[in-house]
Amino acid sequence: MGDAAESKGDENHINLKVVGADNSEVHFKIKKTTQLRKLKQAYADRQGVPLNSLRFLFDGQRISDEMSPKQLEMEESDVIEVYQEQTGGKTNSFV
Repeated sequence: MGDAAESKGDENHINLKVVGADNSEVHFKIKKTTQLRKLKQAYADRQGVPLNSLRFLFDGQRISDEMSPKQLEMEESDVIEVYQEQTGGKTNSFV
């Protein structure tokens, strides 16, 4: 009976890998119904950077805060890519 309860518990959780642009990896285990805002904030806190300075992608698509692994049809050990948000675009030219 304990095994069945454990299996059911595991069905509700998913292990995800968050990979930064420098190929660093952080692993998270979250409920499949948890909004990914929590994972994103935890990653930003761990990296010591503001959340709004990062963008998170799954299968090439930006992840919104309200989405959950279940809604995105994520599977065990799926990878979320993280990139620094690029701002600006203005260049200084000295003539």
